[in-house]
Amino acid sequence: MFVTVNGARLYFDVDGPGLVPDGKTMRERPTLLLLHGGPGFDHSGFKPDFATLTDVAQVVYLDHRGNGRSEHGDPSNWNLAQWGDDVRAFCDVLGIHKPIVYGVSFGGFVAQSYATRHPEHPGKLVLTSTAARPDWTAVFDAFERIGGPQARQIAQDYWLSPTPERRVVYREQCHPLYYTRPASDPDAAARAIVHDPVNLHFASGEFADMDFCAALSRIQCPTLVMAGDKDPITPMAFSEAIAASLPPQWLRFERFADCGHGIVRDAPAPFFATLRDFIRT
Repeated sequence: MFVTVNGARLYFDVDGPGLVPDGKTMRERPTLLLLHGGPGFDHSGFKPDFATLTDVAQVVYLDHRGNGRSEHGDPSNWNLAQWGDDVRAFCDVLGIHKPIVYGVSFGGFVAQSYATRHPEHPGKLVLTSTAARPDWTAVFDAFERIGGPQARQIAQDYWLSPTPERRVVYREQCHPLYYTRPASDPDAAARAIVHDPVNLHFASGEFADMDFCAALSRIQCPTLVMAGDKDPITPMAFSEAIAASLPPQWLRFERFADCGHGIVRDAPAPFFATLRDFIRT
């Protein structure tokens, strides 16, 4: 399905009802809005796993502008302020009240932009395997620990001087190091719609100066931070910095042992148990 948001045609999909029969009334379930990583990927990596949460929430998948099936539009609008404002406007257009906004990796950057620009809007926030600001030395050290000097060099080459050619090598050599477990579905990556220009645009521009640490003090809703201790691209210290920047009364911080960038892939049972508990609480 498509909806026009802030002048862009955005793709979204839905799993589960928002209203369910409950005796003589219709009970409203909270909306869990999923923001995918990248940039340059789509929401397909959430499927089918996140459909398991339809017993406690209506699950909504959104492709950011410039990503997936959404309109690419003008590259000048591929920025965190626009992506964050799109989340707010998307919810307003569809009438989603107090969403639980889940952002993973780059989606976590967008979630932070949204929640700090519109702190009164979210009902809850989930920041998974993400960062408030980059620390490239920590990233390159992590890649070297996991993949050796060659992985460090490939990661350094791409993130410090992005090119399409280096992007191809990085995806081939470094993306497999994001995880501690093999993919349960070998076709998942092939299903994704990949738009590398938006990644190159972000990596060569705004990413270097991104810093939400001060703005996170404006958060006004319960916030779950989840991180894996074997994550090379957003190391545990990144989530610790987010946790230290959030108002302590809103924070729940969960660390996952022997997990990389994809906690849902590396430890699905405890991941979904934690997320389900947070939605219900």
